[in-house]
Amino acid sequence: MPPPAASALHAAVDAAVSLVFPTWCAGCDDPDVSLCDACRAALTPVVTERRVGGVTVWSGLPFTGVTARVLRACKADGRGVLVRALAPALAAAAAGALAQADGLVSVVPVPTSPRAMRQRGFRIVDRLATSAGLHPHTLMQTAGHAADQRALGRDDRQRNAAGSLRARGVSGRAVLIVDDVVTSGATLREAERALRAAGAVVVGAATVASTPRIVTAPARDTGHAHR
Repeated sequence: MPPPAASALHAAVDAAVSLVFPTWCAGCDDPDVSLCDACRAALTPVVTERRVGGVTVWSGLPFTGVTARVLRACKADGRGVLVRALAPALAAAAAGALAQADGLVSVVPVPTSPRAMRQRGFRIVDRLATSAGLHPHTLMQTAGHAADQRALGRDDRQRNAAGSLRARGVSGRAVLIVDDVVTSGATLREAERALRAAGAVVVGAATVASTPRIVTAPARDTGHAHR
């Protein structure tokens, strides 16, 4: 549960905002609050790891229930205020990944498509990474016109993502890929390909959430926070 002072602050902010803009809990639809205490508690990180392509992906939450609803509200509805509630999960996932790396690592977000940028008005993964204290470097960009992945099956997602990203300024750098959610893994595989093609050393990936049907074992104890 959040500390009492933090909980009181969130409640005060939500109450003030609801006077001007009617709102509801992104996790359960309770009125007059952007995220209730119970749903906020449901976003407490539980880090897991899985392999995607040639890298280990660390994720802070399962992509189910409250997590899925809050991420969708943030992305589909443009509710950027929810980023601060999701950021601790990304920070915890990145801590697991970075604990396995040696030396300096550049955090590289998966880029937002031009269409999504026009719809939301912000780059969600960059904002999540910044809120998580990860100091992201915008070193990847979209290339071509990949279709929306949500309606596609696993194989179609892989074909759709192929060649959709390119990287620059990464030659010789150790990099950590960050994204909001990993489902089939197609986007992370493409990000890994683009970064390696540009000369980067990909040390792993971190996401806010991962689909639980393909999440494997609980993460090992990694001790201290990320470097």
